[in-house]
Amino acid sequence: MSAPLDGVIIADFSRVLAGPLATMTLADLGARVIKVERPGAGDDTRAWGPPYAASGNTTYFEAANRGKESVTLDLTDASDAARAHELIRRSDVVIENFRPGQFARLGFGWEALSAQHPRLVYASVSGFGLAEGAALPGYDFVAQAVGGLMHITGDAHRDATKAGVALVDVLAGKDAVIGILAALRRREHTGRGSRVDVNLLSSLQAALVNQVSANVGAGVEPRRLGNRHPSIAPYETLRCADAPIAVACGNDAQFVKMTAELGVPGLATDPRFARNPDRVAHRDELVVALESALAHDIADNWADRLNRVGVAAGVVNSIGEGIAFAERLGLEPVWEARGQDGRHSRQVRSPVQWEPGLSVTTAAPPLLGEHDQAVRAWLDEVT
Repeated sequence: MSAPLDGVIIADFSRVLAGPLATMTLADLGARVIKVERPGAGDDTRAWGPPYAASGNTTYFEAANRGKESVTLDLTDASDAARAHELIRRSDVVIENFRPGQFARLGFGWEALSAQHPRLVYASVSGFGLAEGAALPGYDFVAQAVGGLMHITGDAHRDATKAGVALVDVLAGKDAVIGILAALRRREHTGRGSRVDVNLLSSLQAALVNQVSANVGAGVEPRRLGNRHPSIAPYETLRCADAPIAVACGNDAQFVKMTAELGVPGLATDPRFARNPDRVAHRDELVVALESALAHDIADNWADRLNRVGVAAGVVNSIGEGIAFAERLGLEPVWEARGQDGRHSRQVRSPVQWEPGLSVTTAAPPLLGEHDQAVRAWLDEVT
């Protein structure tokens, strides 16, 4: 099956994670993505190592840049700036994450470009928006702090902590893809492009879902609960004979099944635990009772037993163990992309799978300026 974005050209002026992740996703869907990088340095993440891939790229860079062509252009140089304008003229989408206003000062603002290219979709990713927040530098770690995610992450009796990955960048990148795809769809009907603005803070706060809803809808200030859920019990890690197990018991019927499998069916009729609100109110007592029963077997065995009766449970895996688990489930999480020089890059597969499959041959993440000659020659052609 032909790829949904076959024929779409993306001029990618973004760097670090949110923007590059968005454009990599578009490449996975068949778009041609031309990544514009600073001569001699390139994307910031090219220097964020170790670890390094076999290609010499950092693994951080490789995580968000497969399927792209790399061309180096100095936007302060007149001839290179002219090539950048020509690239935008030939593109359907331009995406940038410069500090708000900086890209415009270089001659690439939305107002000027949309006047010249009315079908252009122009996507910007910033840290804190285009108003008062425009002056603030935007990094995922700071967004996690000021946006409230750190406040609810970690143990209740210890300092707040960040998520284990740059989660806000990932969320913003996915939001940017949603906006870009919607703008392309709108263009089919109107013939005109749109500006798509995404910022880290807004993406984070929208993703706080039930936690932010508790605050804005009920005036509740969520707090850190470690691995516990504020509204469901048991929905946390529980100690077994050898290690903890993650248990997500989403309703009363599942709790009945769980207690029966653990050999303590009386817990399901105990007035302290019979209904979910009761279990939340008496969580500490519930955990003591459940861990007493779980102490009679190891975590792997309990995970198998609980899953068999319809209760979601799993051991706490490392990342490598998580990849192995996905392989056992037949998800084929890892595949190899290849570069022009035959090099291989092990990549985590796109989470979106199609039936019938897409006819997309995704290239390995590019070396800095790998496509300079070809892209510059293409841009210099008279059309």
